Amino acid sequence: MKLLSFKTAAGDSYGLVEGNGVVDLGQRLGSKYADLRALLEDGGQDDAAALSDAGADHSLDDITYLQVIPNARRIICIGLNYREHAEEMGLEFPKDPNLFSKWPDALVGHEQDVICPKASSNFDYEGELAFIIGKPGRHIAEDGAMAHVAGYAPFLDGSLRDFQGHSVIAGKNFQHSGSCGPWMTTAGEGPNPMDLQLTTRLNGDVVQNESTEQLFYSVPNIIAYVSQFTPLHPGDVIATGTPSGVGAGRKPPLWMKPGDRIEVEISGLGCLANNVVAEDG
Repeated sequence: MKLLSFKTAAGDSYGLVEGNGVVDLGQRLGSKYADLRALLEDGGQDDAAALSDAGADHSLDDITYLQVIPNARRIICIGLNYREHAEEMGLEFPKDPNLFSKWPDALVGHEQDVICPKASSNFDYEGELAFIIGKPGRHIAEDGAMAHVAGYAPFLDGSLRDFQGHSVIAGKNFQHSGSCGPWMTTAGEGPNPMDLQLTTRLNGDVVQNESTEQLFYSVPNIIAYVSQFTPLHPGDVIATGTPSGVGAGRKPPLWMKPGDRIEVEISGLGCLANNVVAEDG
């Protein structure tokens, strides 16, 4: 099952992807679940699945994609989770998961523009696998961690490397510098998250190509670690880190610039695509 958040002329909504169309769950279930996060919080996935044969309310061509969970409480990201990426950045591989956070307005949805800011031209790409929490918990054991996952989505962690050098929060949170989508493929119906091919393309050229099998800290590892210090809530988004091939690790560096197109494709989950534009003003 593929669940997404989107916008039409009628306003923001969420839905279920069927073929080239969308069953508008906001229209059909909105009185019970206000948005996709609320549906996850209240365990409404079965109600959504029951409408899979209801017939599409919109064509995918007629919607504006939003990030998967536009009102996520938290977006937690793992840094340096592939050894070769740590090596290309000249950094020591961490003994424990290396975390940072993103703010919701740092992200946009599929086919929405990501912004190359005026303040920096060192705009780097990081293609990643993200997972969305579906069941709350604290002090979650690794052997039960997967029961807390609602689904998976491609993720673009846009990074301003010069700012990141003195402030990770700044370098990772420029407005509309990254994305998540196009949808969330629900857990249990998609492929094994630890055996997916992640491919990032810049203007059609492959710049990252790695299996998630190479993740050092797996999805259960990450859930167990994070839930030690904070409760996890439905709708929380956790990005698992990027493989080697980033622009900063190349000689000369390869930065995204206005006019570029960036794609993050993950086998079985779909392709997240965005055009890069200059900041207004």
